[in-house]
Amino acid sequence: MKSDITIIGAGILGSSLAYFLSHMTTKKVLVLDHAPRAGYHTSSRNTGKVHAPFLYDPQKKKLFAKSARLGFTMWETYAKQKNIAFKKDGVLEVALDEPGIQRLEKYMSWGEQNGLDKNEISLLDSSEVKKLEPEVVCQKAIFCKKDASVDYGILTENIINDAVNQGVTFLPNTNAQNISDKGDHIDIHTDKDTIQTSLLINAAGGMSIDIAHIMGVRKDLTDIHFRGEYWEAEPEYKDLTKTSVYSVPKHLEYPFLDPHWIVRSDGRREVGPNAVPVFSPYGYDISENVKKMIPKMLEMLSSGASKMLFDSQFISLASGEFLSSVSKTVMINRVREFLPKVEPKKFKKRGTAGIRASVIDRNGKFVPDALVEQSGNSVHILNYNSPGATGALPFAVYIISQMQNAGLVKIENDKCGLWSFEKISQTLE
Repeated sequence: MKSDITIIGAGILGSSLAYFLSHMTTKKVLVLDHAPRAGYHTSSRNTGKVHAPFLYDPQKKKLFAKSARLGFTMWETYAKQKNIAFKKDGVLEVALDEPGIQRLEKYMSWGEQNGLDKNEISLLDSSEVKKLEPEVVCQKAIFCKKDASVDYGILTENIINDAVNQGVTFLPNTNAQNISDKGDHIDIHTDKDTIQTSLLINAAGGMSIDIAHIMGVRKDLTDIHFRGEYWEAEPEYKDLTKTSVYSVPKHLEYPFLDPHWIVRSDGRREVGPNAVPVFSPYGYDISENVKKMIPKMLEMLSSGASKMLFDSQFISLASGEFLSSVSKTVMINRVREFLPKVEPKKFKKRGTAGIRASVIDRNGKFVPDALVEQSGNSVHILNYNSPGATGALPFAVYIISQMQNAGLVKIENDKCGLWSFEKISQTLE
């Protein structure tokens, strides 16, 4: 099988790349994924929030922040066209102590730098919070109107279907087992066939580091996988709040977020996610983790992640996350700090768990922003996590723009679906 451009990974980013490429080039585009459908993993196993960019340092997370700002409007436009739920319900970010209040003040500054208007975001005291959400207890909170709830799984399926209607070939249930760079082309050896492609785009999410390593790219990096779990609230809690409620993370240098109170686009309420270290990007159950434990541990011990494994604070935090995984009470009690009316016994059903990967450099530090690495005729998108779904559409345009500048693709049509390629590119500069 031959292709001009092959994308590994049909998550929300890989599907967005296929969508734009199908509109802006005449090249033959192929997307492959080991899963049975697009967006099967992280893209449909998340909080479903379209995040406002006040949480992202405009310097350390510059790409994420810019993409999130533009992504809100783009997803709203696309959802309206497709008649998909886009619930503009806002979000509360609450502080329970003085360090948390200081962090909120920093977030307000970031939000302004990242383009949020004053009428979109405000810092409230406890009495103002009570007027907005009577059941929430905190010292101060940010209320951001520019935050929404969606089903990213449905959005991803629509995006890939639009790409297919534009001529893209989608191969589900296809696993890339080995990759050979032949210089003038790349051979992707799958469990079914060999695909010969002129350009490879690695958008494999939790497998992106593994794909990069197969091709000898960024072997100085590794990743740790974290499983985010949820508990679904009983219907009696449906009117407890109108908005999702997040609390300020206590340990900013680690990807451990205290569970949130989540308002879903379909009306469900959930508590989650935690962040339990696992050994596989598909480590939803014990058997998968046992199978991948030894090779993953050997990889980590031979990389910068070894410093993380012997860091006492990381071990302590990871142990706490494991405890929240085995104990529903521990997890729900974290939310009770700001929503005291919730009771663990009223949560009887687990939500759908998702897994995200965080990249670690040779110094044992988590990489804060997305990485895009070019090597010959391959492009690798690494460390693409939250708010990755929010910014997937504009970030896909950014990647294509970078590939155009490198001479890897030629844009033949500025009209990319509902948007102008040039206008989006200029906004992201």
